[in-house]
Amino acid sequence: MEIRYCKICLFPETKPDLSFNDKGECSACSSSKNKDFEIDWDQRKLEFEEIINNFKKDGKGYDCIIPVSGGKDSTYQAYLMKEVYGMNPLCVCFETTYATDLGNQNLDNISKMGIDVIHFKKNYNAYKSMVVESFKRVGDEMWPNHIGIFTVPVIFAVKMNIPLIVWGENSQLEYGGPDLKSVESRVLNRKWLEEFGGLLGNRIEDMIGVDGLTEKDLTPYFYPSDQEIEQVGVTGIFVGTYFFWDAKRQLEIVKEKGFNVKEDGPVEGTYTNYENLDERIHGLHDYLKYVKYGFGRATDHACIDIRNKRMSREEGVQKVKQYDGKYPHYGVQSFIEYSGLSKKEIDDVIDSFTNPILFRQSENGDFVRDKDFNLIPLFKIQ
Repeated sequence: MEIRYCKICLFPETKPDLSFNDKGECSACSSSKNKDFEIDWDQRKLEFEEIINNFKKDGKGYDCIIPVSGGKDSTYQAYLMKEVYGMNPLCVCFETTYATDLGNQNLDNISKMGIDVIHFKKNYNAYKSMVVESFKRVGDEMWPNHIGIFTVPVIFAVKMNIPLIVWGENSQLEYGGPDLKSVESRVLNRKWLEEFGGLLGNRIEDMIGVDGLTEKDLTPYFYPSDQEIEQVGVTGIFVGTYFFWDAKRQLEIVKEKGFNVKEDGPVEGTYTNYENLDERIHGLHDYLKYVKYGFGRATDHACIDIRNKRMSREEGVQKVKQYDGKYPHYGVQSFIEYSGLSKKEIDDVIDSFTNPILFRQSENGDFVRDKDFNLIPLFKIQ
């Protein structure tokens, strides 16, 4: 079959919420051109400074909350607010599913930058039940993590009366997506979470009863009420809305602040060694996107490098062919260790979410794989 690809980058038409203009350019590339030529970044910087100055306290107390994972982006957010703007941030980390040693090291590094960090260690049993259930139900074992990273920092903002929450990249602006009005309004409420938070049609209420889970067991995953949000005046802003977001350039800054990359090679599923360093299972997560839509994390990274003029489209095609769609042996083995599921059980779930239009099947309907257990695509990257 033939898939339509963006004429500038490598995003395919199968990517959810992506659109193309009459020139064959995807909405992410249109946003990138807007970043390059239309946005007055000096004016945006002034707007950012005006906003944060309204929240800066004269005496004791925290000026803002920064949701962090310990990754390069959140480390940069912490650096920007603390060292560039002299704010007193409180960093809040919702514990990831199956943390790596390097991820924990980078999270600890934020506190070594002179910043207080709350590491929210969730109810292991309740979380694990949701991980396994969401893996089977929506093909995303990181589903409860997507919930927690957006609810827990907001809960702390409400409970501790810290109105300003500083997020990192504006994902809709960077990767292409639906209308940006919800993001530009700076109101990150329950509606925002449901629209942009990656819930895949599932709601936290749908997890009540799974392995006996009760509403109380799921307390951290419920977004504060609109009334609580309004009472505190919670305001969420994306740094990427006000500053030209370039993760590679920002990486060099945070490395000077003690952030460490993966020195023994790239992360599973892509060609970079500086993304998704905190989570052992991320290769499986990215692979599930590939089997559903025909593109993975290497495509995401190549598209960003192409838009930032660090790579030609031809070079990007070669990177994607080399790294995208490879069976995530490390991620699957890690998920076996974490979940207790067998490899066959995991592979059966993966197959249930694999798009039969995109990948070759045998006469009896089984997906065909090569000697390395990789799927055989019916499409060509072009």
